[in-house]
Amino acid sequence: MPELMDPRLRRQVIEYLSKKGYNRTEAMLRNESATQDAEGRPLASRVEDNGGSKYGKGLELTRVWIEGNLDIYKPELRRLLWPLFVYSFLNVISEYYIQEAGNFFNAFKGYFEDEHPDDLRLLQPIALPEHVTDSEIAKIYRGNKYRLSLSSVAFFNLVQFLESNDKLGGSVMVMILQTHMNIVTVERAADESHSLARMLGRAKEAENFPAEDEGIPGHNAGSANIDRHTTSNILTRLKLGPLPMEQEMLEDVQAELEEEDTKNPPAEGQSSLVQEFERHIKREESEDAPARTDIPLPPSKVRDVALEVQKVKENRDRFKIEGRTGGVGPAVSVVMFTFHNTYEGINCIDVSGDNLLIAAGMADHYIQVWSLKGDALESAFPNAPPEASRKLIGHSGPVYAVSFSPGIAGPTQASSGYSQIPSTNPQYLLSSSMDKTIRLWDLEMWTCLVVYNGHDGPIWDIQWGPHGHYFLTGSRDRTARLWSQDQIVYLRLFAGHEQDVDCVAFHPNSAYVFTGSSDKNVRMWQVTNGVPVRLFTGHTANVTSLACSPSGKILASADDQGTIILWDLGPGKLHKRMRGHGRGGIWSLSWSAESSVIVSGGMDGTVRVWDVTEPGNAASHGKVIGEGGTGTKIDGGASAAQGSAAAGSKKKGKETVVTPDQISAFPTKKSPVYKVKFTRMNLVVACGSYTP
Repeated sequence: MPELMDPRLRRQVIEYLSKKGYNRTEAMLRNESATQDAEGRPLASRVEDNGGSKYGKGLELTRVWIEGNLDIYKPELRRLLWPLFVYSFLNVISEYYIQEAGNFFNAFKGYFEDEHPDDLRLLQPIALPEHVTDSEIAKIYRGNKYRLSLSSVAFFNLVQFLESNDKLGGSVMVMILQTHMNIVTVERAADESHSLARMLGRAKEAENFPAEDEGIPGHNAGSANIDRHTTSNILTRLKLGPLPMEQEMLEDVQAELEEEDTKNPPAEGQSSLVQEFERHIKREESEDAPARTDIPLPPSKVRDVALEVQKVKENRDRFKIEGRTGGVGPAVSVVMFTFHNTYEGINCIDVSGDNLLIAAGMADHYIQVWSLKGDALESAFPNAPPEASRKLIGHSGPVYAVSFSPGIAGPTQASSGYSQIPSTNPQYLLSSSMDKTIRLWDLEMWTCLVVYNGHDGPIWDIQWGPHGHYFLTGSRDRTARLWSQDQIVYLRLFAGHEQDVDCVAFHPNSAYVFTGSSDKNVRMWQVTNGVPVRLFTGHTANVTSLACSPSGKILASADDQGTIILWDLGPGKLHKRMRGHGRGGIWSLSWSAESSVIVSGGMDGTVRVWDVTEPGNAASHGKVIGEGGTGTKIDGGASAAQGSAAAGSKKKGKETVVTPDQISAFPTKKSPVYKVKFTRMNLVVACGSYTP
């Protein structure tokens, strides 16, 4: 029988079969004819028979149903659309519907451009089944199941809807859910994040952020578990306590403090230095802290004892930030140092721990160092005259990061009564460059001591460890590396990010390091063996800055869309999300000594102070005119009406709604803020470059 039978011939054959009594054959031919058009072509009775267009019809069916759903379920159900889009697109191409794949991508990409621009850029060139096999982004999605948490009610309604509309595309979407996704249903009463109050809160939010347990672990937003192929939720136990002191050093510090208390007794109502040390500073062996042998450090010297003594003094005498005051927060003071006439030549800035020196890395391949007090900088070289600033030349490419070694402002010989006092000022400066090298500079001789090689690309960030001796780098080669000051070869290689490692940070006890990347992920690594122990995902843009709290329990990360996320390191959970900066990047973060307040600065030309302890669902919201405009200090307790009035007074400014966690904002004129830093006395130093 020909594939396309003429309708008249088909009727004649049916009549002949009926006359001859071939009833079964007649019935089969009549059923076949019922599913063919006038020209004999088969009619598509189900969307699955419509070729590549079946995925577009199924996704549009699901999207329209979600948008018409109850408001409390919309935020979580909308999270389904991205994985359904990706897997549908890859399936269309794999089934050789090339033209339909292009139409599908163009029809739906607009819904995801704000949240997934990078993945869309990587998916767009995929046009053939061979591309699906070779593409890295396709391998990631097709080789892993996309995890998503839904409340049980929302999931039940979704499945019921898709099954009742299976011929309209529901069965295609069910197939994707079963094959490519891991849907975890959560009862409202069993999980606070899916409680009715939290769901109603999310429904009112202006933006829809991914949940921390969403996605493919290691790629986009995903579980804190670092293994993509495991279903276990067991996390490595962390030792977040402070690194214990050497016993000999502990005794020396106590002796020095006792002598200092004898010479300068504390004022009335003030604790002695020994009491302050015992209560807040003393570090001994404990189960929650790494062992001293885990982090090998050089034997302590007289300078190390002097550093610890001075830390105790500053900890006692600092301006204390303790809790909020009527929703306004503590009165944090900020001093801003602005560079003029730089012609956008400054790439990075750092301030020394003693707050006496400032260093800037230049696009013209050198580093410039100044005294913040305006004093001339002397050299240890004989007969070398003092200079207003020191230029350090050696790199063959733009300098992207500088970092002073640990130091602290110490007493002068005259004020202390001692004839010889070991210097507690920083001794070295590290710099990294586009030339793939790291240089160690001596701050007494103002010369380069060592050049470290090892990275295969420009080095974006460099940080000293909290105890000196070790330092950490992040590079375009997608790795971070741990180095020791006295060895020219790196000690640890931290590989796992899929794009550039843009920023790095140490944990206060030096047992862990953190890396932030353009792949929107933050990773936590164990120094002793180089193994990743946490993966923090939830950013929707490149991670630009990291800072761990002095308590060692919370990590702050920021991205180039102006969002700060606080992570609870122990359980590996998102603590809260704070917004207020304009877009362009938050370039620096710093914590107060109490780990209760954080300060940030970035491209929008503002320094902002945030309350870490403020709950994320506070009722009050404020508005700030950011984007580098002139203005006065704005408190987080200001009403929305005041913010709107400020907006009306400056029509050219761009409104940025801030979360209630913001305590205050300090706008500059037109100076992007490169560096912010809480001193040990809880004062804030900020640095930027004026860009007219």
